[in-house]
Amino acid sequence: MIAKRLEGISEYYFSQKLREIDSLNKEGKNIINLGIGSPDLPPHPDVIRTLQEEAGKTGVHGYQGYKGIPALRQAFTDWYQRWYKVSLDPDTELLPLMGSKEGIMHICMTYLNEGDEALIPNPGYPTYSSAVKLAGGKPVSYLLQEEQNWYPDLEALAATDLSKVKLMFVNYPHMPTGQPISADLFKNLVQFAKENHILLVHDNPYSFILNDNPVSLLEVPGAKEVVLELNSLSKSHNMAGWRIGMLCGSKERIEEVLRFKSNMDSGMFMPLQLAAAKALSLGPDWYSHINSIYSERRAKVYQILDILGCTYELKQVGLFVWAKIPDQYEDGYALSDKVLYGSNVFLTPGGIFGSQGNRYIRISLCGDLSRFEQAITRISK
Repeated sequence: MIAKRLEGISEYYFSQKLREIDSLNKEGKNIINLGIGSPDLPPHPDVIRTLQEEAGKTGVHGYQGYKGIPALRQAFTDWYQRWYKVSLDPDTELLPLMGSKEGIMHICMTYLNEGDEALIPNPGYPTYSSAVKLAGGKPVSYLLQEEQNWYPDLEALAATDLSKVKLMFVNYPHMPTGQPISADLFKNLVQFAKENHILLVHDNPYSFILNDNPVSLLEVPGAKEVVLELNSLSKSHNMAGWRIGMLCGSKERIEEVLRFKSNMDSGMFMPLQLAAAKALSLGPDWYSHINSIYSERRAKVYQILDILGCTYELKQVGLFVWAKIPDQYEDGYALSDKVLYGSNVFLTPGGIFGSQGNRYIRISLCGDLSRFEQAITRISK
């Protein structure tokens, strides 16, 4: 018998769908997968070279410290200062992670007792809700609407019973909608958290993708009192499989999360940490390079959406394009299945991100131009 904590926790949607796509491929369908945001571009050559050189050395293959090597912590703090204008103490105010997804679970296990509540965006990343449930907490959705720029209605939230709420997950630039942030929203979120004694968890992996203004929630004065921010090299540096992320916040919060994390792993492979430090030192040319590629791909995605009769906002940022489906389809699942089984192209139904996504689909920008052109040809037919 499985543990009770897994009751109500289903297998991750993409895990299920990838198995189905694999079965269709075995039947000779040759599915073009435009659903998953796994960067297909390589990291910078200097980053790969650093990993290769460091891995060839002796004395680097043992267990590592739980807080990461000083060079990586310093690289993270320099990166935050350079791009976000946020000052962090490399010794006390950040914690390297084996991917930011790991950090979501660490935070939930650190702060949630059974019956505690966490505010989860709808639509939003499904892992937020799963991690809350696994920790024994109760996810409580707050609705995001296109008419309100996919921003939370904080006045409406403040009027509800928040007495059991300990955490609130936020994510801007937003996934899946691609909504960029406004300075006023960040200030209002920090004020809301302080007034209601809630710890804000900001998941911030998309701030460099097709976005001219990378921002951090920690830029708001006094934010460290109520904010933990997750960040990652997965999207910004094409290092998703390397599993390198970070958590930053006040010394007190980092120490609290470390109490849990130190019982879960034994630190990251040192050459990976040194390669990550190299990646964090890259200049603006790196981001311009990857964004020029994503911009070309996004233009192709717009063509796909136009063929399908979908509507979309041009101001979106991030690694995906979010689009509203035509009225004749019951929901995003119906359109996704029609395209999958009719054109052998997989697009993500928006409903996997919550009920507010039912009338939408999401297309990833991961894949070379030829894949998008082939998808356009198939769907056009």
